[in-house]
Amino acid sequence: MLFRGTHFKNPTRTSIILIIAGFILIGGGFFSFVSLGEDVLEGEKFALDRIVNNFVDTINPPWLTETMGYITEAGSVWVLSVLSVLVISYLLFISNKSKWVALFFAVNMIGISALTKGLKLLFERQRPEVIEAYDGVGYSFPSGHSTGAFAFYGFMIYLVTVSRFTSKVKWTVNILLALFGTTVALSRIFIGVHYFTDVLAGIAVGTAWLLVSIAALEIMLFRKRRRAGK
Repeated sequence: MLFRGTHFKNPTRTSIILIIAGFILIGGGFFSFVSLGEDVLEGEKFALDRIVNNFVDTINPPWLTETMGYITEAGSVWVLSVLSVLVISYLLFISNKSKWVALFFAVNMIGISALTKGLKLLFERQRPEVIEAYDGVGYSFPSGHSTGAFAFYGFMIYLVTVSRFTSKVKWTVNILLALFGTTVALSRIFIGVHYFTDVLAGIAVGTAWLLVSIAALEIMLFRKRRRAGK
């Protein structure tokens, strides 16, 4: 099996570091999102968006736009939904991990979807361009592909971290997952359906919700192990 049957028998350095780092990043992500959100509500125009858009225009030939169009699908609702069903099925029926892992993964994905939709309705920011072929419809802030990608691929990083793979394999796979998730988020700028600040906000929200889900899972598993040890 890829996962340890008992997960962590005691609160290890890895789980403690994950939780502490998680709360620090949650605070940073929340502050960043609130700062951006206030300006969006006030209808502010961001110089950063103009700078990034101008830069992307200079380095974005047609072949790169087309490539990003394929990559962006990895953050779409239908792809993440299919992948999530596969992950939950694996966790429930093949892996010997606690069923709490599958439950909190589901909470992670369902929660980020609901949170993103609610925030979009709250801010009602218009997109730079509407392109239905790339799911570039509806409101723009925060980027749903960014929140979904960071929530999903971030949880995959967590699962790899607590797996029985060697440290070398863990680092390699996790770096690739992190780079891929970031590329999915940035692809929304290259295809022209989001502002850079939409993506930044999506990354902040997705990361914060991911870490809340993981921290809650770790606390639940720790309490379960304590009860089992009595």
